Amino acid sequence: MTAAVRDYGLTGSDSLLAVERGLVEAEWFRPPIDPERLRALQARTNARAARDTILWLGLLAVFGYLAFQTLGSWWAVPAFMAYGALYGGAGDSRWHECGHGTAFRTRWLNDVVYYVASFMLLRQPTLWRWSHVRHHTDTIVVGRDPEIMFPRPSSLRRVLGVYLPVAILPKAVWRTLKHAAGRVDADARDFIPEDELPKLKWESRAYITVLGGTAVWCIAIGSIVPALYIGLPTFYGAWLMVFFGAMQHAGLREDVLDHRYNSRTVYMNPILRFLYSNMNYHVEHHIFPTVPYYALPALHEEIKEHLAPPDRSTISAYRRIFATLRRQWRDPSYDDPRPDVPDVSGADRSFVNTGLTAWAGDVHDGLVDLGPAEGLAPNSARRVDHGNATYALFRLDPDDLAGSDEAVNAEAASGFVLSDGLCTHGQAHLAEGAVLDGLIECPKHNGCFDLCTGEALRYPATEPITLYDVAVRNGRVVSRFVPQEPDA
Repeated sequence: MTAAVRDYGLTGSDSLLAVERGLVEAEWFRPPIDPERLRALQARTNARAARDTILWLGLLAVFGYLAFQTLGSWWAVPAFMAYGALYGGAGDSRWHECGHGTAFRTRWLNDVVYYVASFMLLRQPTLWRWSHVRHHTDTIVVGRDPEIMFPRPSSLRRVLGVYLPVAILPKAVWRTLKHAAGRVDADARDFIPEDELPKLKWESRAYITVLGGTAVWCIAIGSIVPALYIGLPTFYGAWLMVFFGAMQHAGLREDVLDHRYNSRTVYMNPILRFLYSNMNYHVEHHIFPTVPYYALPALHEEIKEHLAPPDRSTISAYRRIFATLRRQWRDPSYDDPRPDVPDVSGADRSFVNTGLTAWAGDVHDGLVDLGPAEGLAPNSARRVDHGNATYALFRLDPDDLAGSDEAVNAEAASGFVLSDGLCTHGQAHLAEGAVLDGLIECPKHNGCFDLCTGEALRYPATEPITLYDVAVRNGRVVSRFVPQEPDA
């Protein structure tokens, strides 16, 4: 069957078509879940993330040591294979989770692991942070998503190009070299904010410096061994990254606003789940990116009745993937059929009900009634619609504000905060995000705002949200919708 070849570039005709079809920064399906249960699943802990990170780095050190001790013998081959898989393979999911900022509770710990893993994968941190934001915004939307692994029509050459890192990584290295010279390609400019672009040059130059230093080291001692530990593991260990990553979306539907049709959940054994940081629960992750990786199995149990049945193993998943890719060689319009996706009313565009929406309107003494104070639990939020505007009402846990070095305004100190309802980056409803440690995390891209000041604290959010006056009168939350002063 002959079909028109689509333009997967981010500045081509299909990008414009996606805008015309309403697929850009659209609202996505979310299954119903109890708000209290969702808040519990969104909780972060340094202990679990630290344990898993230390175990990962510890295994990396062990196999690196074994490889060194067995140099010159065939035993070094399996040792380096394991080292490479941990370095260039398992590093991918650590990069991913810390990039979302959900692994550790402490933000700087996420950033440290993110930058280390970015280098291990030869991914420029700024480029890939914004690339992944776009991937979550417009997942598998042709002309918008820069992370589509299998453009159609499929072919044996394209499939081998994905599974043989020697065909993928040289392009990434060449892109790094161009960025180091200040030549930023059009695709990168399409999803990276203008004021972030200068970072590409300096990050690329830092990578080249380290890799160049490693090459000089190898020449100085007349041995390739240093490169086997720094740089080359990205190539010879990338097979595990591709093995996991291809299962996420390969062969599934393009241009649909329902992750149940373009993402795949696969049951895996505990060892693979550790190496992959539970990203085998990929549908769940895309629907609720504010839930940390260690809570994804529990999230799956909560919402699995609303999802397609998962693949029972990696073997069964790959059978379906390769069968679909073969079909797509001949028919690019063919999708992996998902006949068992439950029918949910409004599945094309729906949001989780994270609390009763307050339709503000009753006015007393110039104050607008936002609803009962007792109806909002600590660390929760609800949407407030007033006039033609949307706001978010938050109730903070006083324990999260105790001892804070930040200036705490009177409204936050009382436990209630009223802010703009939409994220300043992706226009997502903030009332559906995670309220953690006095912050609100966007439910779509994990951007964070300080609920004491409105300041944007985490990319991709860069512009602050406005905070408004709010008070409690006779058990009711009230406001005049007057913006607070910036220094309040």
